[in-house]
Amino acid sequence: MALLEVKDLEVSYGVIKALKGISFEVNEGEIVTLIGANGAGKTTTMQSVIGLIPKKSGTVIYDGEDITKTPCHKIVHLGMSQVPEGRRIFQELTVYENLLMGAYSKKKDDHFNEDLEKVYKRFPRLAERKNQIAGTLSGGEQQMLAMGRALMSRPKLLMLDEPSMGLSPLLVDEVFDIIKDINKDGTTILLVEQNAGKSLAISDRAYVLETGSIVLSGTGEELSSSEEVKKAYLGV
Repeated sequence: MALLEVKDLEVSYGVIKALKGISFEVNEGEIVTLIGANGAGKTTTMQSVIGLIPKKSGTVIYDGEDITKTPCHKIVHLGMSQVPEGRRIFQELTVYENLLMGAYSKKKDDHFNEDLEKVYKRFPRLAERKNQIAGTLSGGEQQMLAMGRALMSRPKLLMLDEPSMGLSPLLVDEVFDIIKDINKDGTTILLVEQNAGKSLAISDRAYVLETGSIVLSGTGEELSSSEEVKKAYLGV
């Protein structure tokens, strides 16, 4: 069953068409990846789906509800959360305060402490540094904080935009392992990544974006073995 359906989505920046009528879906329980070069429209897709930028035309259906014109803060209440490119943590707040901000859409009820403990268990370094100012964390720790903050809203669909950007190879492996674990725990994942090899390896399905259009789609395994994808994105 499709948790997210995007139909004929168009987005323009002035006279420039950033998205040219793309359509894709994310089924409940899947990891789905959008791959493509810089400027292909991957981040624009994610931001338009969650309501951060306006759509020129098209439809976005989430969990059976038309959210095409729904404001971003209301979309988060419906169970969708995003880890933005560049992490965008609150640099001057502590780790704990950042996680508290992630739970703003939920009442601070009995589940808050439970959710917090789940995040600390998944990211032990955040527990160790809960009173530390977030801007003083390493790049890898900041990425974990951004992911933990998003999980505090208990999303059904977690969207991750370039989570491995700027990280060492060892930390990249760790981040992808964490994404797989989050998915195994029942959260559906929409992933935007330039590391095509790593992302396709963990994906159920994937779409290839080029200059605002979807040019290829298939299972992660199918696209990993595609000669076109190998040449363009896997360096093979």
